[in-house]
Amino acid sequence: MRKIVIILLVIILFSNCKSGFKTINEGFKSVVIDTLIKGKMNVRAILIDKNKVWYANDQSSIGYCDIKSSTHWSKKINDSIVKSEFRSISQNSNAVFIANIGNPAFFYKLNKSNLEHLKVYQENNTKAFYDSMLFWNEKEGIAVGDPTEDCLSIVVTRDGGNSWKKTDCSLLPKVVDGEAAFAASNTNICINKNRTWIVSGGKKARLFYSVDKGKSWVVYETPIVQGLAMTGIFSADFYNEKIGAIAGGNYELPKQDSNAIAITFDSGKTWKIISENSGIGYVSCVQFVPNSNGKQIVTVGPSGLFHSADSGETWKRLSSDNALYTLRFIDKNTAIAAGKNKIIRIKFY
Repeated sequence: MRKIVIILLVIILFSNCKSGFKTINEGFKSVVIDTLIKGKMNVRAILIDKNKVWYANDQSSIGYCDIKSSTHWSKKINDSIVKSEFRSISQNSNAVFIANIGNPAFFYKLNKSNLEHLKVYQENNTKAFYDSMLFWNEKEGIAVGDPTEDCLSIVVTRDGGNSWKKTDCSLLPKVVDGEAAFAASNTNICINKNRTWIVSGGKKARLFYSVDKGKSWVVYETPIVQGLAMTGIFSADFYNEKIGAIAGGNYELPKQDSNAIAITFDSGKTWKIISENSGIGYVSCVQFVPNSNGKQIVTVGPSGLFHSADSGETWKRLSSDNALYTLRFIDKNTAIAAGKNKIIRIKFY
């Protein structure tokens, strides 16, 4: 009987010791990078469309790289005497949509079948500056821009992108003076079914949240550094309807890594900072790794490419490339990234 008791005590103590250990998923250990496109470009907006990687460029152009066939196509859109810098891109099954920054603001629809483009929205305003766009479904899409009045500029389509209508400020939350959005990586907007999240920066760094595809909004505070013109949230990603990440920091002090990345587990109501003393600094784009249960996160910015396998508790730098602005995953081990003068494919191992 005594031997049985001792054995039971040992089992209990061993079990308790095991539960006290923190299991760390080491995640990715290295990356292999190959260049898909190289040339004069400044790409902050990409999307994955089966074998194609579409991009919007600062040279008044849109293009794609077909990964399977290794072909590259691009097209200049010269409908204005003003050179366009496109920083927003989105799609439905039939077309790709792009938007430029600055005044006048143009939205273009590019037919995937014949590659012909059509201007579907124009806004003439000295304050016009569109930052990001995304589609909820085949018919409905949203674009966000800096305030031209006392709210963020929200433009919505309900007919597949053929026409777009700007939402009246009386129907939107007010912004404070100096609060806007950043066109850093086409990740100001996140969508999950009918849910929509939009992030801001500048004097305030907040989260605008809608559960009904942009018809009504609530606003949540965030702990991301804010208060100056170039501080705040530059990027966001939601793994599902609950787990999300926001990232940014101080663009003018890119090595400052205090209050630069945060995570939520309640749709954005509350946030936890996960970037203190990480060495990451300012972040241009944050993305969850697919099929990782919201545990694995990747960021790009001036300090390089970083990865966390434990919801941001610890971070590992996988590449020191400081010229990447935006990134999207094809699958859990493959991503496309773009930035200054290149678009690359990243294999994670």
